[in-house]
Amino acid sequence: MPDGTAIGREALRDVPAREVRQAIRDGRWRGTTHDMARGFVQANLAILPESHALDFLRFCLRNPKPCPLLDVTDTGNPEPARAAPGADLRTDLSRYVVYRHGKKAAEVSDLRDLWRPDHVGFVMGCSLSFDAALAEDGIDPAELRRGQQGAQARIPVYTSSVDCVPAGPFRGPLVVSLKPVPRHLADRVRQVTERYPLAHGGPVHVGDPAAIGVDPSRAEWTEACAIGPDEVPMFWACGVTPQAIALAAGIPEMITHATGHMFVTDLTLEDIRR
Repeated sequence: MPDGTAIGREALRDVPAREVRQAIRDGRWRGTTHDMARGFVQANLAILPESHALDFLRFCLRNPKPCPLLDVTDTGNPEPARAAPGADLRTDLSRYVVYRHGKKAAEVSDLRDLWRPDHVGFVMGCSLSFDAALAEDGIDPAELRRGQQGAQARIPVYTSSVDCVPAGPFRGPLVVSLKPVPRHLADRVRQVTERYPLAHGGPVHVGDPAAIGVDPSRAEWTEACAIGPDEVPMFWACGVTPQAIALAAGIPEMITHATGHMFVTDLTLEDIRR
């Protein structure tokens, strides 16, 4: 049960992933997870009934850019034993979104009352893991996270006009994240991110946002973003895609992470580097 003792973001920056998960499980942290447990892989989450799990597995395999699989749990078991032994997908994320029949039904901070014996958890890599890799290469990741609220704003996320490869009932648009990258850094940012295919890999589009149906001033999922004259808009496949797919598919239930509230795994960047 939560112990009520809050903790600051700075205290969780350079700690093992398990300490971030424990702070969340104890109720001491309820915010987003960017810049936490640096060097460990952060992950997106989707939980589905077993009746839809095989089709969703096919969807992930056909769309590895937005859904790079790190782990799939056994039916009814909330422990992602490969990605984070001892972790619990019911308690170790700071916020979840519940979708039912194609509509957002609720946001909750705990799944213990919602978890069922037929649930299967899918843990998928996330581009927030790039931050430490970019920093190691001498690129300040805060420079690439400029929304309307300044350098600490969350990465802008958009629904594109690009369709995912369908699988069973799962079909719909690719969701992308935008980083306005200083022109002189664009090649380096591409090269660094391409080393980590299990964290979405390299960009899916570079250049004119309209070519993939994006208006940078109108972000559907987070804050919008302005692009400067000396910046290149670079787009990565985003782990919010399963949420868009849940809305499009209209399946009875899918539970996901809330945007920015990731699952922090025990895998390191070195574990997933190509």
